[in-house]
Amino acid sequence: MEKQYDVYGIGSALMDFLIEADEELLQQFNLKKGNMHLIDEQQSIDFMKRIKEYNMKIAPGGSSANTLAGISLLGGKVVFCGKVGDDEHGYLYEKKTCNNDNTKSNIAKGSCITGHTITFITPDSERTFATHLGAAMELSKEDLFEEDIKLSKILHVEGYQLEDPNLKSTTLHAMNIAKANGTKVSIDLADPGLVERNKEDLKKIVVDYADIVFANEEEAKAFTGLEPEEALKSISDMTEIAIVKLGKLGSWIKRGQEKAFVDAYKVDAIDTTGAGDMFAAGFLYGLCNEMDLEKSGKIGSYIASKVVSQIGARLDEISKEELDKL
Repeated sequence: MEKQYDVYGIGSALMDFLIEADEELLQQFNLKKGNMHLIDEQQSIDFMKRIKEYNMKIAPGGSSANTLAGISLLGGKVVFCGKVGDDEHGYLYEKKTCNNDNTKSNIAKGSCITGHTITFITPDSERTFATHLGAAMELSKEDLFEEDIKLSKILHVEGYQLEDPNLKSTTLHAMNIAKANGTKVSIDLADPGLVERNKEDLKKIVVDYADIVFANEEEAKAFTGLEPEEALKSISDMTEIAIVKLGKLGSWIKRGQEKAFVDAYKVDAIDTTGAGDMFAAGFLYGLCNEMDLEKSGKIGSYIASKVVSQIGARLDEISKEELDKL
């Protein structure tokens, strides 16, 4: 089957509320720095009341959606599948996410409010998340554009879709469609806490479905119990391509006997939100254009460096000169 799209992505469609905060505020909210915390609607309302005096940036987010935004910015064709509320934030989310000819919307409307994440950025550029999933939790098999999965080179999913039973069932259904139609499956492990809670289940899913696995150092250790290079080998034994990201120290990539190390581009990091998502964007874009592991990794590393140099998880633009250089 001839593929019309580079990547079909499934993920939580979340509005991001980004604030710069000190660690004392995290302690007041009982949040563990660097982790993602699920909160209910009432907690979200309470949090928003307490941070209203802070300067806040509002932007569409969600790991998979961020990755697809990066691929489309580079020129790749993508389809994003998620669910938002029938409300102001839902309409804004779809408008800002599917704002170019490279991005097709598979965004459905749910009965709950649009999900959102309050992202606390501490002075060390670390980010901590308080997330109310809202309508994102309602995504079902009926919401999938199954034909578009078949017509995509890669199906990319975030680990957050593999914990809740309903979301996991929907995502596994998409993976089965992908495997039956020659569409590669890419999984971003997403969060060390999520990995620790679901380790054995995630390992089975990786072995049964994954062709590409992204993990940062903490996620890789939670998944394998090993340090980065040993974790890379362990994950590569389960899948075709394994990537272990070390932040400013670079990234390891392995496929069979082929192994590459990609340096990070040196920049003054302001906000690390979206760095891993942008790395995945560049890497998947490279793969879809038949580049080798090192070249794909370098593109990922470069656009990750661009996103950490600003506040927010997505790049608004990249110059023609930079694209030509890449």
